[in-house]
Amino acid sequence: MKSISPLMYVLLFALLISAASNAQDNLPLPEGPYLGQTPPGLIPEPFAPGIVATEKYLETEVLFLPDMTELSFTRSGGQYKEPKWVVMQYKDNSWREKTVPATDIKAEKERFSPGVGEMKRFDIFKDIPVVGYSVSAAGTYYFYVLDFKDGSGHLSYSRLIDGKYEIPVRMNAAINSGKYIAHPFIAPDESYLMWDAEKDGESTPDIYISFREKDGTWGEAINMGDKINTPLYEQRPKVTPDGKYLFFWQGDVKVREDGGRYVVGSPYWVDAKIIEELRPARE
Repeated sequence: MKSISPLMYVLLFALLISAASNAQDNLPLPEGPYLGQTPPGLIPEPFAPGIVATEKYLETEVLFLPDMTELSFTRSGGQYKEPKWVVMQYKDNSWREKTVPATDIKAEKERFSPGVGEMKRFDIFKDIPVVGYSVSAAGTYYFYVLDFKDGSGHLSYSRLIDGKYEIPVRMNAAINSGKYIAHPFIAPDESYLMWDAEKDGESTPDIYISFREKDGTWGEAINMGDKINTPLYEQRPKVTPDGKYLFFWQGDVKVREDGGRYVVGSPYWVDAKIIEELRPARE
């Protein structure tokens, strides 16, 4: 009987570890919508602690497909030398991590968050250095332009009229106030707009909201308050496709002993009713 070489032992051990890891990845997660989590109230909570939000790693915002059958986020730090894009699929009342071949990742990501190339299909936007956007049910684009060096930039919108997009209109000074104005989210019916920005006297971005007035104009920028905004970074507000919850990212920038900087943070969620609590009373 042939003996097993030391190299073969190493290979067998690696295969066993890989198999165990894959088996762990394929274990069913808690049943029910939203990864089986107990829905939050009007106080934000980390989303799915230990499954999505962790203290050990950095997780990005959570994105849902329109039918809520899949969600995605990116995890990095620690053992993840390269960011890992994670997709979870809801089927037969349970969640499992979905394996996405490397060749399909780009196309799959577009399903969750179409890139600016989607806008660039239209000639009116081709020469505008759009960084990101949100689109309403009527097809109106709310987008931002941003200079990352000094934080200058603005939010603008363009409506779809008779099958063509109008010349973009820069939003009013109440909304285009501060630096690093970014990550707009427009309500499907365009009744409100959320975004994040750094205002004068603030060192980190907060999330703001503006409600559309009866005459079609946009109201003042309202800081979403200390339930949402803290001394940390709050960014990327998004309401789930079913309209029930507001998701956003909260994090911070840390400094190592050698002076290097790194980011920590996780996605949070809160009942979307918090939006209505901020809506100004109308006579």
